[in-house]
Amino acid sequence: MAKLDRVRNIGIVAHIDAGKTTVTERFLHHAGLIHRVGEVHDGQAQMDWMEQERERGITVTAAATNVPWGKHEVHLIDTPGHVDFTMEVERSLRVLDGAVVVFCGVSGVEPQSETVWRQADKFEVPRLAFVNKMDRVGADFDRVVGEVSSRLGARAVPVQIPIGAEDAFEGVVDLVRMQAFVFSGEPGDLGTKQPIPEELSDYARKAREKMIEALADIDDDVAEAFLEEREPEEESLVRAIRAGCVGSELVPVLCGAALRNKGISLLLDAVVDYLPSPADLPPVQGIDPRNPERVVERKPLDDEPLAALAFKVAMDDGRKIVYVRLFSGTMEAGMSVFNPRLDRTEKIARLFSVHAARRQRLDKAGAGSIVVASGLKLSTTGDTLTSPDDPILLERIDASKPVISIAIEPKNQPARKKLDFALAKMVEEDPTFRVREDEDTGQTLISGMGELHLDIIVDRLRREYGVEATVGQPQVVYRETITAEAEAEATFDRELKEASLYGRVRCKVVPRGRGEGLRVLSKITEDAGIPPAWLASALGGLEEAAAAGIDGFPLDDIEATLLDVAYRDDSQPEVGLKVAAGEAFRKAVAAASPVRLEPIMDVDVVTPEEHLGGVIGDLQRRRANIADVTSRGETSEAKARVPLRLMFGYATDLRSLTKGRANFSMEFYAYDSLEA
Repeated sequence: MAKLDRVRNIGIVAHIDAGKTTVTERFLHHAGLIHRVGEVHDGQAQMDWMEQERERGITVTAAATNVPWGKHEVHLIDTPGHVDFTMEVERSLRVLDGAVVVFCGVSGVEPQSETVWRQADKFEVPRLAFVNKMDRVGADFDRVVGEVSSRLGARAVPVQIPIGAEDAFEGVVDLVRMQAFVFSGEPGDLGTKQPIPEELSDYARKAREKMIEALADIDDDVAEAFLEEREPEEESLVRAIRAGCVGSELVPVLCGAALRNKGISLLLDAVVDYLPSPADLPPVQGIDPRNPERVVERKPLDDEPLAALAFKVAMDDGRKIVYVRLFSGTMEAGMSVFNPRLDRTEKIARLFSVHAARRQRLDKAGAGSIVVASGLKLSTTGDTLTSPDDPILLERIDASKPVISIAIEPKNQPARKKLDFALAKMVEEDPTFRVREDEDTGQTLISGMGELHLDIIVDRLRREYGVEATVGQPQVVYRETITAEAEAEATFDRELKEASLYGRVRCKVVPRGRGEGLRVLSKITEDAGIPPAWLASALGGLEEAAAAGIDGFPLDDIEATLLDVAYRDDSQPEVGLKVAAGEAFRKAVAAASPVRLEPIMDVDVVTPEEHLGGVIGDLQRRRANIADVTSRGETSEAKARVPLRLMFGYATDLRSLTKGRANFSMEFYAYDSLEA
């Protein structure tokens, strides 16, 4: 195991097609892990190991690998860029210490760039920015840096500037060392040091002055040199950039062309120099599962009690494996770990280091490691794995709720068991994927984050599990809420051979704001003398009724309050109260002016200027609320909010409308009232 201060746990994140996987492939080649550079566009990328990824030229699942660089060990996760798989980014960033955010030198800050940036903000992940594709026509380094500052609210500080652009892009000027690096583009070329070209000397000098001015706010030695108008030492600049990056006070910006192998070795150097090791970060915090009021900390040390987070579940030839980040302590093959959510121990059968789809056996892993464990039959995404003697419960990973459904049926009855088995495995892997049976039709409905998400699921069913199935048209996942307050009372009274069931419940429902969810409360005090188990049963009845809904759609954004309960001593109150609470809730909702909600999507379209009018007109026909239109050189970006039910087939329509020159991204915004 590498020393902790020589470990980097990083992710590569970006908008789709910005070049994340290509950057990762070049990392692997420079580190000597692969000897032939695979390309995303020809389906040969090492990190895109799934058949669906290679065919489509996109990343679908987060892939992990270990990259040795000098004396350091970089644990790297290449994440998807498509919004349908944003959960892969979310759960990766939850366990990473730093990130490289890749931007296209032509397109700049794109819609999904903003999404991944917000996710990194949520988990306070330090970042480097890499402006890729500087060899492409229309690449503009300064414009992209400006967009990172203005659109993402970051303090973007270039530590490199490009030498040339488009076809003339040759390399970069390192502003810390004031040294030019020119690249041949050949695989494995680490760059040739050269003097800074004369035509760039003024540009480089001014860029360096701006960098030093920004760093003077962070490091005293740099500040002193800046005030005395003398050149700060290289060591002071590196230390200041690292401190600013680790503290998320600034974002160092680098540039290059990953496909042409220009600037990648310097980016790897920057990962090691500027992004934090696990030792640089504060201790991880959680709660004591035996005493939820007590906050517990774990330092990133091997001799601390074990604190690890299961952040991804996958199936390997039908066997379950779990990706785990160790925040403290050590994990060994054969050891028992405690899962606080399950309140039980499980055994680690085997441990592996991982490189995309390939794995290598480990006997032991220490703090700061990202490993794969087998043998965890019940643990799932977001679960804490900890020491049985000194447990901790870490913050879970929240999964987005599905917004789109399709009906799926096996081609014949013998295939039913195979389909049910395969779907159960996929639900375990993917927290954003759900399966349910429609009570009215008996159909199996699968739900996910978008059309591509479900298309990949169906394709995997066929290839990985051999399930041939018939798939219906996509359907929107609706919900319901109320627009007024109401109270209702219900009584359940039934005589059975074995027992009498009785319960009477009165409850009140009040609407909540959009996105605030369901909240269930009780106004019944301890003085009433009702056993807690019976009250819990009544509250459970309210929750189950909300999940079932009135017209089959779950109820949301409601506060339901238990006002009064009554029972008979000669009955079984737990059952009676639960059934009565559900009926009282349904009556109250029916009297509170219920309305149906539908998913509204944030849609971002980037189109050539000449097609903007047609794009806007098409969005308005889909009842879009146009929020903003911005000009970006020869292209324009339109931001809108559109009902999901009117966006099916939009990709095809947009290609037709713009001759294939526009692209768009779409992500869930909120549930809102269904328009007539």
